[in-house]
Amino acid sequence: MTQAPIPLAGVLGKPVNHSLSPRLHAHWLRTYGLPGHYVPLDVSARDLAPAIGMLPRLGFVGCNVTIPHKEAILSIADVITDRAALIGAANTLIFREDGKIHADNTDGVGFLENLRANAPDWQASAGPAAVFGAGGAARAVIVALLDAGVPQILLTNRTRARAEGLRTEFGHRITVVDWVKAGNIVEDAATVVNTTSLGMTGKPPFRVPLDGLDRRSVVTDIVYSPLETTLLAGARAAGCTVVDGLGMLLHQAVPGFERWFGTRPEVDAATRAAVLDG
Repeated sequence: MTQAPIPLAGVLGKPVNHSLSPRLHAHWLRTYGLPGHYVPLDVSARDLAPAIGMLPRLGFVGCNVTIPHKEAILSIADVITDRAALIGAANTLIFREDGKIHADNTDGVGFLENLRANAPDWQASAGPAAVFGAGGAARAVIVALLDAGVPQILLTNRTRARAEGLRTEFGHRITVVDWVKAGNIVEDAATVVNTTSLGMTGKPPFRVPLDGLDRRSVVTDIVYSPLETTLLAGARAAGCTVVDGLGMLLHQAVPGFERWFGTRPEVDAATRAAVLDG
């Protein structure tokens, strides 16, 4: 009797040696006793299309996509979900049995699930959301917040034109504020989100004034290295509910794992510990 092949998945980007995703998926595979492997796939932009074409032949059932390939992958995929098309990027590929490549974006799902899990009283309708940054991560966060029912997004970015582009694309619920006035937007915000790399290990610090933070605000940072960023430390000192960025990474991985390996994994304390401790 022929045994079914062991399913393979991975994370595709350049570089990928820093990714925590292999550690995360290996933990879930062990926890649920599932056959399968999840590996880092370091692929250049030049080799992206041929690499994607070869993966299903090598036994891969799908993969995650990270920087710098999230946008380019849309021109390779055969089927693109509405949310991936709206965001303009994909982070999850499923190699279907009919040979089609299915592309989705679960970053927004991961962002909202992280908020709801770690700030259970958070309500999208509670008031405006202040969003720092206008890059790819910001697009996913903005789409998720708007879909969840946030009444207004106060958006600021070091390059105003990029923020204006998002306002034009996503509509009147977005108000663009100059970066030099970034500190002002937290005063009216029920939700505060940093989608930039500011504050990340090895990157410039996050220096936006936080004096106006309301202690009732929920403050989150998509940065997870370090776990306690300058923004989160300042928000905690102000009495706010804070949510670190690691949970977004964990929750965005759930849909892909379920599709690839057939079991919906749980994000719990053991999952966080496995990823943080290795």
